[in-house]
Amino acid sequence: MDLEYLIKKEQISQVVNKLFMYTDTRNWNGLLQEILAQNVFFDMSSLGAGEPSMVEAAKIVAGWEQGLQPIEAVHHQAAMYEININNNEADVFCYGTAYHYKKHPSGNNIRIFVGSYNLHLFESAQDWRIDKFKFNCKFVDGNID
Repeated sequence: MDLEYLIKKEQISQVVNKLFMYTDTRNWNGLLQEILAQNVFFDMSSLGAGEPSMVEAAKIVAGWEQGLQPIEAVHHQAAMYEININNNEADVFCYGTAYHYKKHPSGNNIRIFVGSYNLHLFESAQDWRIDKFKFNCKFVDGNID
């Protein structure tokens, strides 16, 4: 492994980290300006979100913003990155857990999503961008409200 490969691997892992951090902090502009390609092959079918398709990043981010608006806190944890680089493209696999917190009278305030992600990134002249996003849901637990 040469230094250039290791540098690319670090850059890619930072893009993936920021995907989750920006979502948690609701940095919608950051997602659009730094993380997602203009169009993304988007697959959330494991959660019943319809068939995978090419979607404008702005539409994905607007959906996340709307869907997470009533949630008081969101926390993603990603780990075990497997990054495979081929020239200016990369495939990333990682495990992920998301916690959604919304105070509920029952005291059951959390909904947990557990699964993995398959991401594809490409390197432009400026940076790496995610152009394929797939969530593979293993299970969801907690308060559905």
